[in-house]
Amino acid sequence: MPEEELHQHFNDEMRQTSIMLCGRRLYEAMHFWDSPDRETGAEVERDFARAWRETPKIVFSTTLREVGLNARLASGDAETVARDLKAETDGQIVVGGAELAAYLARAGLIDEYRLYMHPVVLGGGKPYFHADLSLRLTPLGTESLSQGVTLLRYAPA
Repeated sequence: MPEEELHQHFNDEMRQTSIMLCGRRLYEAMHFWDSPDRETGAEVERDFARAWRETPKIVFSTTLREVGLNARLASGDAETVARDLKAETDGQIVVGGAELAAYLARAGLIDEYRLYMHPVVLGGGKPYFHADLSLRLTPLGTESLSQGVTLLRYAPA
């Protein structure tokens, strides 16, 4: 669990997000923040829950039949939906989920990659960059965050 300072960074990022595109697994993990129970606990957590609920979300899934607050299931393929959203949305569109991000990267629809390096060994999970995804990236900068986390920012070359 991020401590308050790092959590606040993610709260600020969520507040700057105009719309979030989610893969199923990420959405199911983050759906936790939709719960009214999230109105208890630390203020920084309650603030994130509010930001999450206020941010419109589009969920890409072939298995989910319904989604929660301020979310809708995507109709159509991810590339078409993302292209349309880029044309009609002012502000930041965030992509969450390894498979969805890889698909949109192959389509050339990601303008910036934000990678958070955290000194924790997990031992599992989906790789963000798939073996069949070849990217040439240009560094945009780094930012040192609390808890030893480093934000690495890249743009497609």
